[in-house]
Amino acid sequence: MKPNKNIFNKITVVAALGLLTISTSCVSDLEQEPRIGVTSTNVFNDFANYPSALAKVYGGFASGGQESNGGNSDINGIDGNFSQYTRLLYTMQTLPTDEAVIAWNDGTLQTIHKMTWDSSNEFIAGMYYRIYTEIAFCNEFLRNVTDEKLASNNITGDNLKEAKYMRAEVRYLRALSYYYALDLFGNVPFVDESYLPGSTNPPQRITRADLFNYVESELLAVANDMRDARTNAYGRADKAAAWSLLARLYLNAPIYNGSNHNNDVITYTNKVIAAGYSLKTKYSDLFLADNDKNNAETIFPIVFDGVHTQTSGGSTYMVHAAVGGSMPSESMFGINGGWGGLRTTKSYVALFTNSNDQRGNFYTSGQNLEINNLGEFTDGYAFIKYKNLTSTGQFGSDSAKNFCDADIPLFRLADIYLMYAEATLRGGNGNTATALQYVNDIRTRAGYTTPLASINLDFILDERGRELGWEMTRRTDLIRYGKFTTGSYLWPWKGGVKDGKSVENFRNLYPIPAKDLVANPNLVQNPGY
Repeated sequence: MKPNKNIFNKITVVAALGLLTISTSCVSDLEQEPRIGVTSTNVFNDFANYPSALAKVYGGFASGGQESNGGNSDINGIDGNFSQYTRLLYTMQTLPTDEAVIAWNDGTLQTIHKMTWDSSNEFIAGMYYRIYTEIAFCNEFLRNVTDEKLASNNITGDNLKEAKYMRAEVRYLRALSYYYALDLFGNVPFVDESYLPGSTNPPQRITRADLFNYVESELLAVANDMRDARTNAYGRADKAAAWSLLARLYLNAPIYNGSNHNNDVITYTNKVIAAGYSLKTKYSDLFLADNDKNNAETIFPIVFDGVHTQTSGGSTYMVHAAVGGSMPSESMFGINGGWGGLRTTKSYVALFTNSNDQRGNFYTSGQNLEINNLGEFTDGYAFIKYKNLTSTGQFGSDSAKNFCDADIPLFRLADIYLMYAEATLRGGNGNTATALQYVNDIRTRAGYTTPLASINLDFILDERGRELGWEMTRRTDLIRYGKFTTGSYLWPWKGGVKDGKSVENFRNLYPIPAKDLVANPNLVQNPGY
């Protein structure tokens, strides 16, 4: 149970929805006026409303609609659960890789793993509009907490100090969404708080290189204004969250703008490491229903709760969708039944050559290693990652065992260690012995008893796969290594054939949704679509 799970004085996401609501349409402006009666002016006159308004901004990463369990979806044309932020991010970042396949045939879903998607794909559009819905929430908050607005609303003293912390956090959350736009789509529309809802002028296009510069500048700025690392309330971003995103941005800079920032990766991973985070003793505890407790490894999570944040996305999706066949749903996973969707491929299984590796946790009974039929759950080993059980074996907080409590980490220390090691191997000014030690620390936690004497870049990619499986980094990692589209690395059903085949390099970016190209003449489709 998680009686103290909520991060804003037990303000639930659903309760906060009425205080800051922006609609985003697939064929209209990226921002519109609030669609219910409570206006921003009413909200921000009184500091007592600020925590609820902030909860709505954070809630945009957890909830897919204006009502419980994705009801009254934020995004037109796609269910509020299918379009929940982390569920879509998993679909975009994990499903087209060696890490996962899915049995379901909803709409165009199967084209994601087969890498045959086009610009009318509703899941790609869902991710695109989810990103901009979150940006809209952030912009609405930010245009109401300028220094001038705070002064006019007589926000003073400790309330003023806290409001400025909130403002920095929301700028971070907006930069995080723009980072995903940068990574997934490249050249996209740009709106900040100066772009007013209802504007008759469509947003201007920003190039990928310019968006890189914007995200970088925002993160550098807010890192000075956020709370110190590990001093904010659980689930809220702090300086370490900004440093972590900077490190990831810099690690992928050669892809985003052709620049080399390996020394900057070292700088910002060192800042995170120096802040006092530590690896959790037991790897599997990172993904359980009480993973918010006694966890000094997670730097920034998306918070879920089986009672207060009910969604069929989030960790509810990560648990239920990965259970099927003969898997004991209640005793092993703490849920009332599986959805028979997600499995993994033999290429991913092959990364785990050591049976002692606790991270290679596959359910094989009744499952085939070979995937002859993507629609058959028993084709492909099941991968055990998230559970709705606590570290002491108790069920999650939802007595019906429908909705799950586990939080989803976007950044944690092991990822920081691996980024440090990779940047060092790529010529950054890190220490090679320190990099090796970080990797061995991760592997010791995973169950290895003999330390490595050396590491190389290919090893780091494989180790990232082992350590960060299903944590929504794999597509980006494979692109950085030149292995996502072309090249010799294949996995089952890549390119739509059983044994896998290379696909065109243009698929390193997703297409701008066709409907947005119609709505906004400033946009240009990515090559190949």
